[in-house]
Amino acid sequence: MEIVHFMENIVYLIGPRGAGKTTVGKALSLSLNHEFIDTDYWITNKYQQTISSMVENKGWDFFRKIESEALIQVSQPNRVISTGGGMILADNNRTYMKSRGVTIYLQASLETLVSRLSDDPNVAQRPSLTGQTLLSEVQSVLTEREALYLQCSDIIVDAGLSISEIIKTILIKLPK
Repeated sequence: MEIVHFMENIVYLIGPRGAGKTTVGKALSLSLNHEFIDTDYWITNKYQQTISSMVENKGWDFFRKIESEALIQVSQPNRVISTGGGMILADNNRTYMKSRGVTIYLQASLETLVSRLSDDPNVAQRPSLTGQTLLSEVQSVLTEREALYLQCSDIIVDAGLSISEIIKTILIKLPK
């Protein structure tokens, strides 16, 4: 398989929680022969605490600042980077990703996201963004962020497809 060449060979995966960024990122990194980095995992490793704990102790503003710093630190050539669902909330993060690599939006339906988050054993580690029920929260987050995901994306892929179909679609759409 031919390795694609684009900017610094950095691929950013964006989308809400449950869109499959980590799962797709791991598979895509193997296809591209790139290193895989998950910003949420990187942050929890560096700070030795869960995101929930960080948000509870220091607040969302602190976490968003750390998240922006993490984006810059992990953005190295030949990487596939899975970003936190809220990474796109900061203008500077959207601009940074667009200038450094290819940004892929894993777009998922409300039903797909709620189903995946309900089945995900790590959901307890993710702090509630709104204090609402899961369905209401996911709907609120999508309403708030959809335009930002679309604005930031170079490629949009249906996250409801199988992993192999998602990877195939991405590989076809990546610049050569």
